[in-house]
Amino acid sequence: MRAAVYRRTGDPSVLEVVDRPVPEPGPGEVLVRVAVSGVNPTDWKSRQGDGSGAPPRHGWQIPNQDGAGIIESVGTGVDAKLTGERVWIWEAAWQRPWGTAAEYTVVPVRQVVRLGSASFDLGAALGIPFLTAHRCLTVGETMPDRLDVGALTGRTVLVQGGAGAVGNAAIQLARWADATVVATVSSAEKAQLAVAAGASYVVNYREQDVVAEVRKIVPDGVDAIVEVAAARNAEIDCQVIGANGAVAVYADDGGASLTLPVRPLMMPNIRWQFVLVYTLPTVAKAHAVTDVAAAASSGVLRLGAEAGLPLHHYPLDEVARAHAAVQDSAVGKVLVVTSQS
Repeated sequence: MRAAVYRRTGDPSVLEVVDRPVPEPGPGEVLVRVAVSGVNPTDWKSRQGDGSGAPPRHGWQIPNQDGAGIIESVGTGVDAKLTGERVWIWEAAWQRPWGTAAEYTVVPVRQVVRLGSASFDLGAALGIPFLTAHRCLTVGETMPDRLDVGALTGRTVLVQGGAGAVGNAAIQLARWADATVVATVSSAEKAQLAVAAGASYVVNYREQDVVAEVRKIVPDGVDAIVEVAAARNAEIDCQVIGANGAVAVYADDGGASLTLPVRPLMMPNIRWQFVLVYTLPTVAKAHAVTDVAAAASSGVLRLGAEAGLPLHHYPLDEVARAHAAVQDSAVGKVLVVTSQS
């Protein structure tokens, strides 16, 4: 099989496409013929490493956590009836060398989810962004543990950075659950993307006063904030979060240090919650996978510019360019086409 591999960490040039034997699924595993591999920031950050050029933990690594394809075979202990199923994959490369940037990958059976008739592109876009967004929308004290139609009725969510992949996922999931969604963006073009995703209101933070605009929409403050740049937006978040609300921080796009005013946040019982999808509590991860799968199978999750998430396709031979695009903050979803499944 053809696979993208890196044997030392570094810039995208460390990636090479090589021929490798097709792996055999072990006990509890499935072999997936990958059709599309999704690229996320965590993928290039893992590939880049700490700057020392050290080898990855297994000596070699096929990158990319997310993907979609068809189950080719199963290991012992796995129902053989799964063979031939169209599936999406989450966390393929987490503490394992077998990522999705290859024609085949092996993963534990619990990390594949039936895709049904949805496109492989959608399947490859679900993992990290949508599971992260689900946690951000459910972690608050007054928020539900599960998402479904009507689960967020009467609640208002602020999505900081509504044109990013997680921001887009948060908007789509929140609207599916019937929340009012306010999204912040940095340009008119990104405002159009947030609206296409389903945002109820959009605020251009370069041209508008975010606090004033949000307070016009919801005078008592929002119930939850999905936060991409905690240090940069902390002052705004403190002024727009409502009583018993939660700020879910899933990225560090605004600086490494965060300073918060204790008393103003203590009085209304505000929660700041940091979110990393890989180390979520087991129950929260299971809920996220189940709910995202339900949303996908119901047809409410969308891709493409018309859904606020432009697609950028690369062939497997250009995986380095795909990683560079994500590293350079390409707007939209970067996908690597790995086979003709």
